[in-house]
Amino acid sequence: MITTGRGELLARVTDLRADRTPFVLATVVRAERPTSAKPGDCALVLSDGTIDGFVGGSCAESTVRLESLRLLAAGGSELLRITPDAGAGEQPVEGLRTVGNPCLSGGTLEIFLESMVPPTMVTVFGEAPIARALVRVGRSLDYDVRSSTDPGDVISPEAAAVVVASHGRDEAGVLRAALDADVPYVALVASPRRAAGVRQELRDLGVTDGQLARLSSPAGMDIGARTAPEIALSVFAELLERLTTLEGRSTVQAADAAGPATAPDTDRGAPVVDGSASGAADGVATDPVCGMSVATVPSSLSVEHDGRTVWFCATGCRKAFLDDPARFVEAGPSDGHCHA
Repeated sequence: MITTGRGELLARVTDLRADRTPFVLATVVRAERPTSAKPGDCALVLSDGTIDGFVGGSCAESTVRLESLRLLAAGGSELLRITPDAGAGEQPVEGLRTVGNPCLSGGTLEIFLESMVPPTMVTVFGEAPIARALVRVGRSLDYDVRSSTDPGDVISPEAAAVVVASHGRDEAGVLRAALDADVPYVALVASPRRAAGVRQELRDLGVTDGQLARLSSPAGMDIGARTAPEIALSVFAELLERLTTLEGRSTVQAADAAGPATAPDTDRGAPVVDGSASGAADGVATDPVCGMSVATVPSSLSVEHDGRTVWFCATGCRKAFLDDPARFVEAGPSDGHCHA
């Protein structure tokens, strides 16, 4: 944990957004004594599990890390309730995730977790009126739109879309670079006749038929658009449809590859879904001392024992394990309490 004041922490949010760094903003909204955190305390959780700020002691911090990494993979926000009173029979509440905390100090925390994922990046090439309209419309839809007029500009590996609207200037070169970079959505704003000519030019440059099949041109959905803003709207409608389709396909493929998942529940030590996808935690382990679930990332506490890595929620649990490893390896958590 990095100790950072609230003002510095919120200032860092601006820097992280500018750098397109994903993170979770965790804010304590309710604290039931005894707890070390109080309402208003907050922290940033990065995709490597690093926590900057304060939202409670080591046990609470470990849970916030794990749940934040899950949220970064799924997106959105949730209210996290950390309490010693969580039970398997507790009725689920929409938007609320309850996690049992066996820390001996007791107390309940409710922490609002909000994932901050960089917006979709779109590069628009050209300086014609339609290019300017694409920039305006895209930014009004909260896309991260980058404008370029230089065909030599390197396409960012983060770009989800490249739209060429240069009215005949350097179109083929930019489109080829975007297709070679496997940008998910590549589009050319052009008439059907010029689009056919550009496709032939791309073939002459060695672009394959498979790549050309990914080129959307004339760009945009058929919504009867006539003006530059209307054409821009049709392009972003098609972009949204394409990216949504690709995202859904990736999700299904990832689920098929991973096999059936085990649903989490509120019991500490209960089976949980592996968080390795989409930049989340490498996985989840169970603290052998207290039974809490721990994210298996470098920022979590661990030791090597008998050729494997053992993970802990807090230094007290790690110390208890190191004092007598056999006790916990053979019998598992002895008293169900965290030794933080």
